[in-house]
Amino acid sequence: MSASPASLHSTRALLALGIGGFAIGTGEFVIMGLLPEVAHDVGIGVPTAGGLISAYALGVAVGAPLLAVLTAHWARRTLLVALMAFYAVANVATALMPGALAVGLTRLAAGLPHGTYFGVAALVAAALSPPDRRARAVGLVMMGLATATLIGVPIAAWIGQQLGWRAAFGFVGAIALLAALLIRGALPPLPAEAGAGPWRELGALARPQVWLTLGIAGIGFGGMFCVFSYIKPTLVDVTGLTLAQVPPALSLFGLGAIAGNLVGARLADRALLPTIGGTLVYAALLLAGFGLLAHHVPTALLALFGLGGIVALGPALQIRLMDVAGDAQTLAAALNHSAFNIANALGAWLGAAAITAGWGWTSLGPVGAVLAVGGLAVFGMSMLLQRSVAARRSSAGARA
Repeated sequence: MSASPASLHSTRALLALGIGGFAIGTGEFVIMGLLPEVAHDVGIGVPTAGGLISAYALGVAVGAPLLAVLTAHWARRTLLVALMAFYAVANVATALMPGALAVGLTRLAAGLPHGTYFGVAALVAAALSPPDRRARAVGLVMMGLATATLIGVPIAAWIGQQLGWRAAFGFVGAIALLAALLIRGALPPLPAEAGAGPWRELGALARPQVWLTLGIAGIGFGGMFCVFSYIKPTLVDVTGLTLAQVPPALSLFGLGAIAGNLVGARLADRALLPTIGGTLVYAALLLAGFGLLAHHVPTALLALFGLGGIVALGPALQIRLMDVAGDAQTLAAALNHSAFNIANALGAWLGAAAITAGWGWTSLGPVGAVLAVGGLAVFGMSMLLQRSVAARRSSAGARA
């Protein structure tokens, strides 16, 4: 049986949004593989060049709430095209800037549309899909981010090594421009909701469940980043892989992230809250054993695939925010990606603290497990609050 025109239109729209996610994922992570080349070209040390990564993360953290509030009244298609076009320009600007400060400013600028793009794209994907397939639609958008780690980043890194690091960012800009054109052609007009505006969006910040859901992401996701931020030295010094074997091994993380998106989104459509709690338990157990698994090549590779699977938490938390944000959807959806960047920074910082304290690379797993358990504790608080509110409403209804 052939697909309906409406279904085909929705599929094209989701693919276009996913390509936008692919462009952003490639632009975010490619610099990590080209840091020595960037540092040499702009005349700074590699540790200092690491600040360019932080500049992008700062842009995400600042841009997500700011742009979500200021553009709440924009038509969805117009906003997504504008965000992706801005991302294209910022990455091309990175390729053209001469010095470290200018490059840093363009990396900060490139981070600004990141969170708002994914937040609005998730809202659009959910709106274009049946209610029982919302998480799968959101998962397809976020699949672009996961696929970028497996395909986009290696391609951009190869371009950077062959033609210079600036060509890699030109490549990212070209993908972003293509995504803007595809989104313009594939999405229906989709005006903003009636009454949408900055003050209504700021109302999300008055909802405890929004903060708790963001807390789950900001803490619980940190465990994955605690390990993955230092995965290269762990694989070399603990597992015994050669430097040449590390890139193929890292592709397993990308495969795990894709599998996590697909499986996690499907499970979230069936049982949202159990999927969030179950993924956090899975993350805690995997991370707790990661130090032991890392000592042997087969188990280390299996654990690396499993580490990518923690990404299953992403679509589920995005849908949870939609459910608890009320009429302040845009800000809440965008803040989800600010929370993920906080998780990135928190995990990397605690991992560095553990290494500096002399605990060794194998300590990163247990430290990450503590963060996953912390996310699980926040999830428990969210469930207790939800039951308490439900009980009060039931009691009030009975009295009435």
